[in-house]
Amino acid sequence: MTGQARPLAEVTRRAIEVLTRELGAADTIRFVNQFTTGLGDYTAEREHLFGGETLEQIIDAIKAKGADRSGEPAAPKKTRGRKRKGR
Repeated sequence: MTGQARPLAEVTRRAIEVLTRELGAADTIRFVNQFTTGLGDYTAEREHLFGGETLEQIIDAIKAKGADRSGEPAAPKKTRGRKRKGR
């Protein structure tokens, strides 16, 4: 098939239309997200957010936050490792 190449923006727009029609909006977004790269430096962000905390400490903090929202008592926290900065 020969023909003039369309501008990439038009090809992208048409592809999104076809995908949305065939897959629906949610699955189209999931599909497109496979090919987009994130921004920033995940390793540096992770270090800034979690520092030297263990996975267990992070999970305990998540559970405690959930308990705070539901009105239930939080599970006891373990005190190993260093504290997070800014807390």
